[in-house]
Amino acid sequence: MASAENVSTAAENGTSASAYIHHHLQFLQFDLSSFSFDAQASGFWVLNVDTIVISLVLGLLFVWLFRVAAVKVTSGTPGGWQNFVEVMYEFVDTQVRELFHGDSELVAPLALVIFIWVYLMNIMDLLPVDSLPLAAGAAGIPYLRVLGTADLNTTFGLAGSVFALILFYSIKVKGGWGYLKEFLTHPFGWWLAPFNIILKFVEEIAKPVSLSLRLFGNMYASELIFVLIALFTLSVATSVLSAMAVPLFIIQLILGLVWSIFEVLITALQAYIFMMLTIVYLSMAHQKEH
Repeated sequence: MASAENVSTAAENGTSASAYIHHHLQFLQFDLSSFSFDAQASGFWVLNVDTIVISLVLGLLFVWLFRVAAVKVTSGTPGGWQNFVEVMYEFVDTQVRELFHGDSELVAPLALVIFIWVYLMNIMDLLPVDSLPLAAGAAGIPYLRVLGTADLNTTFGLAGSVFALILFYSIKVKGGWGYLKEFLTHPFGWWLAPFNIILKFVEEIAKPVSLSLRLFGNMYASELIFVLIALFTLSVATSVLSAMAVPLFIIQLILGLVWSIFEVLITALQAYIFMMLTIVYLSMAHQKEH
């Protein structure tokens, strides 16, 4: 019902609900083949500039904030920020100690970086839908999509990096022949080696695919829900004098508040799941065959 009202009121002003949604789900794309910005471009040589810039800014922000805590660390009465950083570190370190059964100094720092960085990218979804895109439009930037984890390039890039580490440690710990023997003999033994290879290949590929698609799917759906809720604003703005203006505005506030509260849990949960699966997969890579 609300969608029909939004479409009708928006259409009267030359803007459709579908165009509004498409605009908010469109990345600022740069085509390296033609060296130009092109919203209709597609292919390997197309960069989502907004995803890259915002992800890098959030990554640098994470490094700077944690660096500040490290430089100003004190053994006396710590400040609020130092307390927060220590809590985050101890939380991640506890998860690694419980789940990781190998010998590596990389896993704990990697898990911390993944958890905080993914969480920072996720919480960008809590910003008002039109705030940064409108500011970008005023600066002459036609598109700006702030939720990097709703971009498959981001989630596959993160999952691909984790998968590369899984392969590296699998070969390092088990040896080249030991890792190859897993493909040939597990789970059915030498006599069914062709089936073992297929099953092992699917098992390995499922790791980066599950990591990336789980994060992408949840954050994309969450972003889309915020955009749909924001369509109430479009209706209110184009029908201020109508009888529906106040009810629609109240409904939007209620829906936005409820979903924002729920989104706080989703953003943290998705970052936590990505971190935990990374630890589990790296632990499996460090397990030698008995």
